[in-house]
Amino acid sequence: MRRSTEQRELAGKTPGAKHASLKATAEIVREYGPFPGVDNVAGVTYDGQHVWFAAGDKLNAFDPASGNTVRSIDVAAHAGTTFDGQYLFQIAEDRIQKIDPKTGRVLATIPAPGGGGDSGLAWAEGTLWVGQNRDRKIHQIDPETGAILRTIESNRFVTGVTWVDGELWHGTSEGGESDVRRVDPLTGEVLETLEMPPGVGVSGLESDGGDRFFCGGGKSGKVRTIRRPRRPAR
Repeated sequence: MRRSTEQRELAGKTPGAKHASLKATAEIVREYGPFPGVDNVAGVTYDGQHVWFAAGDKLNAFDPASGNTVRSIDVAAHAGTTFDGQYLFQIAEDRIQKIDPKTGRVLATIPAPGGGGDSGLAWAEGTLWVGQNRDRKIHQIDPETGAILRTIESNRFVTGVTWVDGELWHGTSEGGESDVRRVDPLTGEVLETLEMPPGVGVSGLESDGGDRFFCGGGKSGKVRTIRRPRRPAR
């Protein structure tokens, strides 16, 4: 999903400034699936109308109102998925594919920064943000070349990654526990954590641009919607 405020938000941040970290239990508001023929949900993205998710050898799209699958693209889809407002980007093993959602054609590929250890994928202000699962990192990269522009560190395995309203969020999964957390995009400092219920994992992560996050459910074959914390009116 195309974001429009990240650069302005980043410009207003002060490196090294500390914030109080907030914690809460994630509120699951809806579950989709399991979907026929899908035994694992990896990356998740939202194009403003449909939710797309990576399912190994396909990218599937469903209507979040009805939950019905409306489209599938036959393409390698092993990890993170994102949408830039026109094209889909999909991690396939050690590469990132740029896909035309109208035709399903792969238009270009670039190397993934983790060489196969990549997880989440997000688009923000002309760049891609790529989670590194076991390396506990997020790289910001050039979508044309794959060159790494910036790296931030996490203290847990990184799964899905998303931006919304100038906020960088990512999923984690480690030691049988998962959460969705908001982090400082300059320092990686954890600012807010939504803890998932026991046994509920997060693979992909995407915002709907409003008050919901779509969370891939990994081997459950499900996509779950959790509520994004409300912000005071500005």
